[in-house]
This record gives sequence, C-alpha cells and structure tokens, in this order.
Amino acid sequence: MTTALTTTFPPTEPMPVVSRRAPWSDTLSSLRVPNFRLFSASNVLAMSGSWMQRIAQDWLVLELSGSVTAVGITVALQFAPMLLFGLYGGLIVDRYSKRMLLMLTQAVVAVLSTVLAVLAITGVVEVWHVFVIAFLVGMVTVVDNPTRQVFVNELVGPRHLRNAISVNSSVFQLGGLIGPAVAGVLLVAVGAGWAFAINAITCLVTILTLWQLKTSKLIRTPPMPRSKGQLQQGLAYVLGKPAIFWSVVMVAILSVFALTMPVILSSYATDVFQVGAAGYGLFNTLVAGGALAGAILSTRRRGVRLRSVVITGIAWGVLQATAGLMPNELSFGILLVALGVANLLFITAANSLVQMSSNIGIRGRVMSLYVLVLLGGQAIGGPLMGWIVENHGAQFGMAVSGIVPAAAAALIGIHLARRGHLTLRVGLQRRSPLVSIVRRIDGGFR
Repeated sequence: MTTALTTTFPPTEPMPVVSRRAPWSDTLSSLRVPNFRLFSASNVLAMSGSWMQRIAQDWLVLELSGSVTAVGITVALQFAPMLLFGLYGGLIVDRYSKRMLLMLTQAVVAVLSTVLAVLAITGVVEVWHVFVIAFLVGMVTVVDNPTRQVFVNELVGPRHLRNAISVNSSVFQLGGLIGPAVAGVLLVAVGAGWAFAINAITCLVTILTLWQLKTSKLIRTPPMPRSKGQLQQGLAYVLGKPAIFWSVVMVAILSVFALTMPVILSSYATDVFQVGAAGYGLFNTLVAGGALAGAILSTRRRGVRLRSVVITGIAWGVLQATAGLMPNELSFGILLVALGVANLLFITAANSLVQMSSNIGIRGRVMSLYVLVLLGGQAIGGPLMGWIVENHGAQFGMAVSGIVPAAAAALIGIHLARRGHLTLRVGLQRRSPLVSIVRRIDGGFR
C-alpha cells in the first residue's frame, strides 16, 4: 500500500514555516485573489442562510414536539449521512470538478429548503417532515462539505491556503453571527418558514457566484482515475501520517460532545433561563461572535503544529465545562463568547494541519474523513446529549460536554509527549516564554 501511494502521488507540499508573525496588512491576504474574494462574499450570505435554517429547524422541532431529544434526533439525521457515506463523498470530490459539484449541491439544497418553507408557512408541517428534509440535506452535505474544503485550494493555491482556511472559517462564523440573530427575529415575528425561504435564495446566489468565477484562474486538480482500493488507500494514508491521524481523533471526540451546543442551548433557553426563541438565537450568536474572533486570531499564527490542536482542544473543553457552572445569563453569555474563541482556534488548527499535511492528489478522501468525524460525531452526540440533558438537566449536560473532551485531549497530549520525549520547561528569563514545550534528552533539555 505504501508503494502505491508513493508512485501515484508527488511529494506533499512542505508546510510554510515563518519565524515571525505576518504584518497586520496580510491578515486577510488570501482575499487579494479575485476568485476567492468573490466566493467569500457570496459565502457570507450562504452561511448566514445555512445557520438560519439550522436554528429555525431545531426550534421548529422543539415547538412541534416539546422534546429536546427530538431536537437531538434532528441533528443526528442531518449528520448521519456523513457518518455512513462520508468516505464515498471524498471519492466523488477527487474524481469530478469541484465547481460543478458545488453548483449541483446548492441547487438541491435550494429545492429542499423551498419545500420546507412551503410546509411551514402553510402551517401543515409535522415533525417527520423536518426529519426527512434534515436527512436529505445531510445526504447533500456528504459531497458539499468536503468539496468546499478542497475547492479553497483551487481558488488560492498552496501559497495562501492556510490564510484562506482561516478566512473561510471567519466567513462561516460571520454567517453564524448573522444567521442565528436574524433567525431569532424571524421566529418571533413571522415563524420558521421564512428562514427556510431565505436559505433557498442564498443557495441560488451561491450558484450564480460559482458561475461567474474566472475558470482560467482556478488552480485545478487533475481528476483521479477510477481504480480499485481507493478508499483503503485514503485510510492508509491517514494512518501513516501522525499529524493527520491525531488531529482527526481529536476532532472526532470534540464533535461528539462539545459540538452539540444547539441541543444544549435549546434547553438553556427554555428550561434554565426561560428566554424563548429570541434568547436561543442570542446564545448561538454569542458563540458565533467568539468563534469569529477566534477565526481572525487564527490568521495571526506563525504556524500550526499538532500540539496547537491538543492545547486548544483542552482549552475549549475546560471553558465549556465551566459554562455549566454559570449562575446567570450575563456570566453564561461571557463564557459562550470565550468558548466560541477556543472552538475556532481548535477547528482552524486541525483543519489547516490536516489539509497542509495531505497531498493534493488524495486530499478529497482525507478531508472527507475529516468531515465524516466532524459531522458524523454530531450525529452520535446529538441524541446522546439530548438524552443526557432531558434526564439530568442542561447544566449537567454542559459540564459533560466539556469535561469528557478536555480529559481525552489531555490524555492524548500526555501520550504524544511521552512518544516524543517532550516536557514542560518554566522560563524565568525576561525574554523567554514563561512556559514552553521542549525535547527531553538524557535528563536534560534541548
């Protein structure tokens, strides 16, 4: 298997290493690429619409059923297709035009959102309708999400890739800032149906934008020819790259527990603080606001290492567990912003490390595995956390969602440190870091 990989793919591009942070003028350097700038502008609308649909969808299920577990089932249905078929999505991404795939997936989502909008606005919608459409949207995501991840490289090339990943995350979180806020207003004023209708319109805008991209400026990846054993080839590649493997493991753990916030926050809005739909939208907006700040901060990184993924994963889990102890809306809201920052510092570190450690010829399959655990983990975590919250309360659920991943990340960090003979060193000199990670050699330090 190793021989096949070596002969099929050229060497992976070396990851850029810089000794100092880029100037502030280069914080959004990838936006200097016209195609990426146009795509990002439309993506703000698209992500806002997607967040609106998700918030409205979860709240509609809660209104129709009165069950937090039903909300968890909705989350599971939307993300289960990725868990079941995600690796096949990676094969499709590697074989076909990324631009055309995105146009097709957005057209299908536009149709599904329109159907749900009509059902909701006419007042005939039932819980099972939402379940079915959530599952179908999840099937589309099997192809759409890994395609978006890899398409960024075609837009900007390897030089701007790490910055573009951070900018892409910023755009996603800007949508997460706008979408829940608008959804909260719409839920109170006119109901969930119009949120679905707006999402359908944003999908059409995305299709028009993709059509307008200058195809001559795209850095196209040659399609991968069909052959046997391509799924196994992708898995073997991941297993043979520790930076990719452990990043994916971390993402899997955090997605099951920490990324189930909509389920937990719906219970906080109804049972703990009793702030209704507007408060639910505000809670999600606070998380997204912190995540937007985290995504922008991530553009200031000099580089990304596996230790960055582990440390930010621990920080995220600790902050989320602490949020479960907060006694009032103000302190709870502050913690939501803080864990949003940690969330995105972790996600951008893991995403960047996985993409930049993988060869472009196999990146579709690598990213499909990454997205599989990212979204598929939520398919498992949604009903699990819904059951925990419904039976033990929102505060207990919030604590569990943070403690478990923080402990797991700490254990992974200890394991990696032992394998790499690493230890912590406390520096007392003025210009040295207070705490640093160094290699241990025969009782001394390097």
